[in-house]
Amino acid sequence: MSSSLPSRTNISSLFAYGTLLPGEERWHMLAPFVVDEGFADTVQGEVYDTGLGYPAARFDRAGVIHGRTFHLLASSLVDALRVLDEVEGVVDGEYRRIVVTTTAGYQAWSYECGAIEGMHLTALANGDWVSRHRSSDRVSTERE
Repeated sequence: MSSSLPSRTNISSLFAYGTLLPGEERWHMLAPFVVDEGFADTVQGEVYDTGLGYPAARFDRAGVIHGRTFHLLASSLVDALRVLDEVEGVVDGEYRRIVVTTTAGYQAWSYECGAIEGMHLTALANGDWVSRHRSSDRVSTERE
């Protein structure tokens, strides 16, 4: 785990908006660590299709990101965050784990793209990765 991550051991929820969601490619990596199926929730920010089969999010932008908030099992919280940090590329600097406040009022961990400059991204205007295949919700952008 990177030393730049906040040390907030009291946070035991995760906001997922992409491939960690049920039915998505990496759900099996999160599933063993959650209390239940979570609940639909949103956070402020903007989500992008990277064109690589996974999304990128920035939480310092205007907009709404749709996803789910999951309560993590207390007995495996440290292991869950270690595994998810590896899965999300925190060690390599691709993504960073940060704390977000959800619309439902939870403080939760989530993963933000480390650097979007120079990437060709497609903003998902409706903020919903799961519905990304609807072409009317996509706005192509290049970040430099």
